[in-house]
Amino acid sequence: MDHAPASVETPWHLQPPGFDEIEAAAGRIAGALVRTPLLESERVNRLLGGRLLLKAEGLQRTGSFKARGAWNFIAQMEDAARARGVIGFSSGNHAQAVAWAASRHNAPAVLVMPEDAPATKIRRTREWGAEVVLYDRRTEDREAIGRDLAASRGLTLIPPFEDRRIIAGAGTVGMEMVRQAQEMGAAPDALLVNCSGGGLAAGCAIAAHALSPATGVWAVEPQDYDDLARSLASGARQSNDVSKPSICDALLAATPGVMTFEVARRHLRGALGVSDAEAMAAMRLAFEEFRLVVEPGGAAALAAVLSGKIEARGRVLAVLTSGANVDAALFQEALSGT
Repeated sequence: MDHAPASVETPWHLQPPGFDEIEAAAGRIAGALVRTPLLESERVNRLLGGRLLLKAEGLQRTGSFKARGAWNFIAQMEDAARARGVIGFSSGNHAQAVAWAASRHNAPAVLVMPEDAPATKIRRTREWGAEVVLYDRRTEDREAIGRDLAASRGLTLIPPFEDRRIIAGAGTVGMEMVRQAQEMGAAPDALLVNCSGGGLAAGCAIAAHALSPATGVWAVEPQDYDDLARSLASGARQSNDVSKPSICDALLAATPGVMTFEVARRHLRGALGVSDAEAMAAMRLAFEEFRLVVEPGGAAALAAVLSGKIEARGRVLAVLTSGANVDAALFQEALSGT
């Protein structure tokens, strides 16, 4: 393991995974999930003056990277616990992933989702057979709702990021990115991933540190939800004002996880912020140049490159587009540039 030993008081599931667990997760999800492509565009490379390698994770099962962690978690559950059912809380992508993975394992699922989540995410979660419980993200605590329902119904709680099985699953996408870049004869100077609670960033940082130590891993957040950037600067976890609006609905966590922040402090190069307008512009370029549908939160890392938040000239940048679950009206707005 590459990490300092966790405190003896820290439960196993809240201790960071090692790279060996990411490799084990990759074996576990093989056959059930997709090895999504790493794409390159000569036109975009000319525009940037460097190489952009774009991971199209929106082509994953349920339309986002979240299927990796959900499958890795549920596949390791004991049969009796799976039979009782699972519960999760999510703005949408984790909800769909848990609902799908649970349905494939014949496990009942309950998902706690904000009432203002994109309609397509709520609908698709229900279509996988899950029960959806809606809440007001400005006045209610989704974690408290999830804990209460888990206790009253005997369900296993699957958190969106603060669990080593979720982080190991998410880390498989970073492992794939590094290895696919190497297959293309490239050694990424930087790897950029979108960030909410930090599970994806933590998993990708662990994988990149093991496979390509010279690659700097950057997290990208909405500029008004820059809790990780402020946390890294201050050395302590900071919180967001969740009343602020953002179209990046997948990236609106209130604060980094305790475990994910500890990994970020050790392995991340830093965190960058992007505006809603920059995310929309990245969605448009992803469609025009790569023919990809990307949701706003899934486009944040690409937006950081396109808006010059990180130097691209003369460098190789591996960038994750992490999800494609966007309502049609918002996607049309992004394409129109209005």
